[in-house]
Amino acid sequence: MAAGSGGLKDATALVGIGQTPFAKRLPEDERTLACRAVLAALDDAGIAPGEVDALASYTMEETDEVELAKACGFGDLTFFSKVGFGGGGSCATVAHLAAAITAGQASVGVAWRSRKRGSGPRPWTNTTVQLPTPAQWTRPYGLLRPADEIAMLTRRYMHEYGATRDHLFNVALACRNRANQNPAAIMYDRPLTREMYMTSRWISEPLCLFDNCLETDGALACVVVSAERARDCRRRPVYVHAAAQSLPAQHHGMVNYWNDDPLTGPAWSAARHLWKHSDLVPEDVDVAQIYDAFTPLVLLSLEGYGFCGRGEGGAFTEGGALETGGLLPLNTGGGGLSEAYVHGFNLINEGVRQLRGTSTAQLPGAAACLVTAGEGVPTSALLLRS
Repeated sequence: MAAGSGGLKDATALVGIGQTPFAKRLPEDERTLACRAVLAALDDAGIAPGEVDALASYTMEETDEVELAKACGFGDLTFFSKVGFGGGGSCATVAHLAAAITAGQASVGVAWRSRKRGSGPRPWTNTTVQLPTPAQWTRPYGLLRPADEIAMLTRRYMHEYGATRDHLFNVALACRNRANQNPAAIMYDRPLTREMYMTSRWISEPLCLFDNCLETDGALACVVVSAERARDCRRRPVYVHAAAQSLPAQHHGMVNYWNDDPLTGPAWSAARHLWKHSDLVPEDVDVAQIYDAFTPLVLLSLEGYGFCGRGEGGAFTEGGALETGGLLPLNTGGGGLSEAYVHGFNLINEGVRQLRGTSTAQLPGAAACLVTAGEGVPTSALLLRS
């Protein structure tokens, strides 16, 4: 569908990606990291910084548009947005840029994420923001961190559907195996075994150390232009085939207390919108980059996005289904569990690499990739195609 014809389908493309190194501690501040990632993405696309006229970011981003635009030498900006809800906003940044470009509000858009989560403070340690109204009923009883909230949701899932720690291990192992192929990944040279997983310390039972994402310093960025402009860029374009956001009715972050069914989270409503506006179905997806701040989020997302039936997320992971050559190869750069945790933006860049044919765990002939943002919070998703 061409730009201006009333839809986003294939009207825009990702034409540049960039990133800094990932580490537990990097010396540069977040703004410097952001600028390096953005300029690398523009260079990858072959587009001068002065041509950028649109920006999109998401909350918990400390580098604002004014500082980034000045430091990188952008021209006049005619569109800029910031999506809420932390990791749930990653894919929405690309969706917002795609919508703005399709509507004629901009021509060259940049989305980015810069975080010093490895060497900086954890968000939940800020006691001045610890008790928004819903949290007054949970944090005094021990649900202090996202890990605690997801642990409770996981226990409910295990009780209802018989999922086991072996199913969670399958997710952690697939991500670690792909990171072991990726020199940029923090866990590049650190294999994971079942014994290591099963004997590791609890973070919040039933979630052990390896069910939790990394804490990482680093930055990433991508460049979005119209499909017509993309044909003249330096790299093979990756088209934004469909996009979705979701804040479901009666939602409550992470644990969904007030939903009729806490185990049908934002992925379910995002998926309905995504597939409605797509020419593809789940069976057409060659590779998936599924948000993996915690291993059980992958099981919930597999169900929500239609790769298996209700309650079948655990069983779906069996028999190497998430490995290269399996039913749905997953997080081929290592994901948040084993490449880097930068609020999911590395999943977008890895989706682009797969469809360009340049991943370190490349799937031959990959033509369609699902990328998802944080499950358990208001979320977003992208369907990318080559």
